[in-house]
Amino acid sequence: MTGGPHDSMRQRPKAGTAGSTAQRTAQAKAPKRGSPKGRRVDPQALKEVLALLGNEPRRPDLLIEHLHKIQDAYGHLSAAHLAALAQEMRLAMAEVYEVASFYHHFDIVKEGEQAPPSLTVRVCDSLSCEMAGAKDLLRKLPGLLGKDVRVIAAPCIGRCESAPAVVVGQNAMLEATLETVARDVLVRLTKCSEPKYINYAAYRGAGGYKLIADCLSGKHTRDAITAVMEHSGLRGLGGAGFSAGRKWRLVAAEPEPRNMAVNIDEGEPGTFKDRYYLERDPHRFLEGMLLAAWAAGVGEIWIYLRDEYAGCRAVLERELAKLRKDPPCALPPIHLRRGAGAYICGEESAMIESIEGKRGMPRLRPPYVAQVGLFGYPTLEHNMETVYWVREILEKGAEWFASQGRHGRKGLRSFSVSGRVNKPGVHLAPAGITVRELIAEYCGGMKDGHEFYAYLPGGASGGILPALLGDVPLDFDTLQPHGSFIGSAAVVILSQQDKASDAARNLMRFFREESCGQCTPCRVGTAKALALMEAPQWNQPLLKELSAAMMDASICGLGQAAPNPALSVMKFFPQEVV
Repeated sequence: MTGGPHDSMRQRPKAGTAGSTAQRTAQAKAPKRGSPKGRRVDPQALKEVLALLGNEPRRPDLLIEHLHKIQDAYGHLSAAHLAALAQEMRLAMAEVYEVASFYHHFDIVKEGEQAPPSLTVRVCDSLSCEMAGAKDLLRKLPGLLGKDVRVIAAPCIGRCESAPAVVVGQNAMLEATLETVARDVLVRLTKCSEPKYINYAAYRGAGGYKLIADCLSGKHTRDAITAVMEHSGLRGLGGAGFSAGRKWRLVAAEPEPRNMAVNIDEGEPGTFKDRYYLERDPHRFLEGMLLAAWAAGVGEIWIYLRDEYAGCRAVLERELAKLRKDPPCALPPIHLRRGAGAYICGEESAMIESIEGKRGMPRLRPPYVAQVGLFGYPTLEHNMETVYWVREILEKGAEWFASQGRHGRKGLRSFSVSGRVNKPGVHLAPAGITVRELIAEYCGGMKDGHEFYAYLPGGASGGILPALLGDVPLDFDTLQPHGSFIGSAAVVILSQQDKASDAARNLMRFFREESCGQCTPCRVGTAKALALMEAPQWNQPLLKELSAAMMDASICGLGQAAPNPALSVMKFFPQEVV
């Protein structure tokens, strides 16, 4: 748990007071002192911070948003700017610093330290990009680009289908080479490129938002809409797999006011389906979100978008403005919040902590977020793709969705496929399809010279399975007997030219770097596990004992699932670790 003045937000406030949830809570908990103790504030730094913040509220939940403004403007966070921001927001300097230092995308420069170069090039070193040559880019780019450009390794940026991926400033480069990166750096092509998508006018023209307008006008009841979702069998597509309709009923049964938080952090290596849909049809997602909020009786919505998706953020800002200007019906307050580079914020309670302006550290449960969530209120939490399907299911009926599937499974799945296949990308396929069928029917087969050897069915957390298990249906509940799970359906394909043990080391390295540090089993366990896995011969009894401790005692899913790749290798690929 985080400390500081926000912790009591988790106790449910009284309902019925005026103003937004965030404003009421933040005003009630804001420190009353005239100025924070500690560092003296530089007048020039304060002037610069005031210019950036303008008329924006100074509520504590906006701390991360205000940190982004400084980082974007100056390329780093100086000690003087942090002190000025702390004074302006009436927060302790320690509170501002602990939040800024928690997130990867904030560069803190202490007094006397030199600021980083004005341009940073981030090279993704997660599994798909490592397989595609990221190590070579990391080794050669610093010498090629010179000392005025900083080159650093970065965790998965959600571009696995176009590996290796590099970000120059905020511009994502796909299938990057030394030559293309050098070219973009030379011309300072650093701004994000925005995708072509179905805009507000086109979406409304094709019948968009009619369903939510009909709901609000009384043509449908909440109970009837919720029943359709329950009968469709749609489950949470962020990885947990909880029934969407059932979740609506649970939240609706809680006392008002209720909030909604939409999770588009999508930091799981190998996962990029949310970005894929956002880049093409953002209003289908927004209408599904509004329908879910209406069915659960939600009064206010927060959208949490990972910082790596700068193009999607620009699209959402623009299209939300159009929606508010010409609304098809009454709209609840909708807030778009920007992540700052922390995989742990994909965990629902850590995301809520981040939305509240704090470090993204998971909460102990119970209470669950459906009971005591964002700002202490009952909260409906959904993955972006889950609500993306709501409109289509409601229009076509529960049976349409439930009738899809293979091998006895129901529904559709958006598989993010990367690795050694001819056609990586997001492939919409029947739930229960096997990985062999997926490769053959949707991915154009294996690349020339590559034979199917192993696969990750659920991203970094879902374990590594051998080709021998390539005929197991891919769906919720089908992979657990093999020590694996589908999660967000991020499928990474390995060939005979790869080693499962190398993949497991890459994944454990990721978990070590992304552990929030709150609990010892995860913080220490991931580091110790990686050290054991880097040995020429694995100490398997000790690694299994350590894995059991991490899975039993870690607070959240990161530490609980981190041992899965190592356990998979010891079980299915023992020849690689002896």
